[in-house]
Parts: sequence; structure tokens; C-alpha cells
Amino acid sequence: MEQIIKLNKDNIAKEHICCAISDKKCKESYELKKQWLTNEFNNGYSFYRLDARAKVFIEFGDSEKGWAPIEAPNYLLINCFWVSGKYKGNGYGKALLQKAIDEANEKGKDGLVTVVGTKKFHFMSDTKWLIRQGFEEVEKLSYGFSLLVKKLNPKADSPRFLPSVTSGTCENKDGLTVYFSNRCPFAEYHVVNSLVETAKKRNLKLEIHKLESLNDAQEAPTPATIFSLFYNGQFVTTDISVCMDSRFDKIIANALK
Repeated sequence: MEQIIKLNKDNIAKEHICCAISDKKCKESYELKKQWLTNEFNNGYSFYRLDARAKVFIEFGDSEKGWAPIEAPNYLLINCFWVSGKYKGNGYGKALLQKAIDEANEKGKDGLVTVVGTKKFHFMSDTKWLIRQGFEEVEKLSYGFSLLVKKLNPKADSPRFLPSVTSGTCENKDGLTVYFSNRCPFAEYHVVNSLVETAKKRNLKLEIHKLESLNDAQEAPTPATIFSLFYNGQFVTTDISVCMDSRFDKIIANALK
């Protein structure tokens, strides 16, 4: 098994962060994600990855400072968690998850919490795999999101979604509405470039909300603060590829069936 390394403020400038490694058009968005991580390292955030040119990593931090509309006192919130390609099935997922468990124990946390799709959602962790690792579903939203928890303290209260996300709707009911943050190195480029052009080509109104702060993220109308698209006020998808002209119509059609 190859070595797992931890990124921090001292080494992040010279180390890659897995996603968008070779995507030159997303270079600016990639640097914005690095800046987001650098800021969050000041809040005790952790980012572990395989010491290889691969998409094998986990990132997590204190839930109270987590960019998600949940209430989970004294838990660690797992955000992005990805093992791809030839590295699947070789124990890297379990090794990365153990890093989170170890830190949770060291900090005296009650457990781990993460937001997933009830069924697999794009840009979100593998729900079935996490359940096999001892996570349990403690809340489910009607439009496809679940809150999974792995308790280290069996007597701890269970986390919950905040009221802002229970309906699966946003305030704008006319056309497209997108919420995104720099938690992902693809989001900024594809929202402000691809989606703007895609909406314009179809004469669709587009309202863009960039989540710039912890407060913005915790008050968002969606649990997926990396990227969420709404159509006429209804949640549609977490799939950033919907921004592209070649993918938009199919994804929207499938989501609205």
C-alpha cells in the first residue's frame, strides 16, 4: 500500500489536491479550492491523500465549523471522500476512513457524520460502502439526501439536518438557481462559464448564489454546498456536468421525470 500524507498550510502550495489535476481550464478554480483549504486549516480542518498522482483522498473537520446545514455538536464532518480508478478495492478507503476515526478519538468526538445521497449522488461519497463500514442513516430528506453517522459514543445525540433544507426548494421559482462554493475545484469555472452559456442558449433565467462564508453554507437551502442546481424552485441535481451544453438537457429531463 502506498503512503498516505496529510496536507497543511506548509505543504499545500507544492502538493496537488487530487481533483482537476490535469484540467487546465479549471486552473483558477483549482487555486480557489487550495485557498479555501488553507483558510479551513486554521479551523482544524484535515486533508489526507495518497502520495501519488491519483484521486484518493478524504477531508473532514469539526462539524460546528462545517460548510453544511446540519446540527451535529461534537462530531467530525466528512466532506469529500473519494477513491478512484485502479486504487479501488485495495484498502485505501478503509485506511483513509481510519484517519478520520483516529482524529475523532483523539479529539474526544462523539462520532463521524456525513451528507450523502440516499442513492448515489454525483460528487458525494458512496452511501452503501459507508453503511458497510458501520455508518447508519439517522435522517432522510424526501428529495434524495441522507445523513449518515458513525457513533463513537453510543449515548450521543444524533445529528440532524437544519430546517432550511427540509423542503427541497429555494426562493427563486423562475428558471435556474445554482448554489456553489469553492469546496470543489470544478464548481467556479463551470458555473460562471459553462452554466451561464448553457442557460443563455436556452433563454433560461439564471440566478447564481456563491456561498462565500460558513454562515452562507450553513443557511443554504441544500445539503450539497459544493454544487446544487434548482429548476423553477425545485432541487434538480448535484452533478456539475449539468452545466455543460452537451449534458444539460438529458440531466434535467431525467431529474424531472
